[in-house]
Amino acid sequence: MSETDKIRISEIFGVTIQGEGVLIGQPTVFVRTGGCDYRCSWCDSLHAVDSKYRNDWKLMSTKDVWAEIKKCSGEKPITISLSGGNPAIQPLGTLIKTGKSEAYRFALETQGSVSADWFCDLDVLTLSPKPPSSQMETDWNMFDICLEAAGIKPEVVLKIIVFDDEDYNYAKDVALRYPSLPLYLQPGNHKVEGNAEHEKLNERMRWLVEKVTQDRWFNIRVLPQLHVMLWGNKRGV
Repeated sequence: MSETDKIRISEIFGVTIQGEGVLIGQPTVFVRTGGCDYRCSWCDSLHAVDSKYRNDWKLMSTKDVWAEIKKCSGEKPITISLSGGNPAIQPLGTLIKTGKSEAYRFALETQGSVSADWFCDLDVLTLSPKPPSSQMETDWNMFDICLEAAGIKPEVVLKIIVFDDEDYNYAKDVALRYPSLPLYLQPGNHKVEGNAEHEKLNERMRWLVEKVTQDRWFNIRVLPQLHVMLWGNKRGV
């Protein structure tokens, strides 16, 4: 297998629970890939994004990644979360087909900036466009291409991080653009290293809840980062 066929892995860990989004609370094995085409100002996984960590990433064959997943899960089918970085830039199609042949489920989160033909093989696709506070620009044409690649097979949901009013208004615009897609809002975590500032996170969560209830915006869900509540900013959980 050539190097270009291998998957760039930052870390594989679990079993733990999914801490956010549509699968929150669900037992999960995480496969975090290395590398990203974005550099969000508040990125909480720089160890999987910044090129200075490149030497910590491993180029692994699909066979070796699959072996590690089965080791983590005790060979019992479970949901596999594909994250990053941006996992869409990695060759994950064969891994997904291998796992699904043994009744594993696959969920992927990406910002919708890179499309992959294997999106249609996923069970859950979370598209998380980045709001203004990220200092990134959303390419809505590419975002729509990602939706087209998913087709009708996976469950497709939206998740948006909200730090302030500008992010909140961005989320409302996204909801208008894609009214048929379920939308999950999540308060942002300003401090992504060291000890988490739980009271500030709770304060932002309360602010976001008050915003949506005052606006009578009833067809969305507001969720915390459950893993941050439980383990702070510790990696690998």
